[in-house]
Amino acid sequence: MRFHSNERVALFIDGVALYHAARALGLDIDYRRLLGVFSARARLVRALYYTVLPEDQDYSPIRPLIDWLDYNGFSVVTKPARDHPDATGRRKPRASMEIDMAVDMMELGDSLDHAVLFSGDGDFRRLVETLQRRGLRVSVVSTLRASAPLVADELRRQADQFLDLADLAPMIGRESQRREQSPGLPQTA
Repeated sequence: MRFHSNERVALFIDGVALYHAARALGLDIDYRRLLGVFSARARLVRALYYTVLPEDQDYSPIRPLIDWLDYNGFSVVTKPARDHPDATGRRKPRASMEIDMAVDMMELGDSLDHAVLFSGDGDFRRLVETLQRRGLRVSVVSTLRASAPLVADELRRQADQFLDLADLAPMIGRESQRREQSPGLPQTA
């Protein structure tokens, strides 16, 4: 990872994309450690986590994570997933955080030196290009090591730096996973 200790950095995390990439790698992310990794390498200005929530459910399995993130250094941006009919007439939940992320990246861009985008969506390529023209460095975090790559080639090529989530796993995985990945280390209780 190439970061400068004095550069102002913000993390823009597409929660759904990060969940799928981590799941494909069998990675259980420790979000406190994730913040620590980037805080240790640069001046972390903000960490934003974007996700959709089911509109009509009183409880969602993601709610405890959202609450934890909100109280532990992340700015959480949510949007309700609304039901829309598909081609067969069945109603399916649908929502996207891409516009919200793009607007926030553009708004915060003037107060940053480096933006870190956790997404592999090729629709972000033009945004990355625009931020780069404004003088920002942009890193993209996703993975090529899943059974099918979860990052669009055009986004990966446009980024100043591509960070494979699999390479970050030893730094941001939960303690139990790190012990499993390092069989020669003594395990403590």
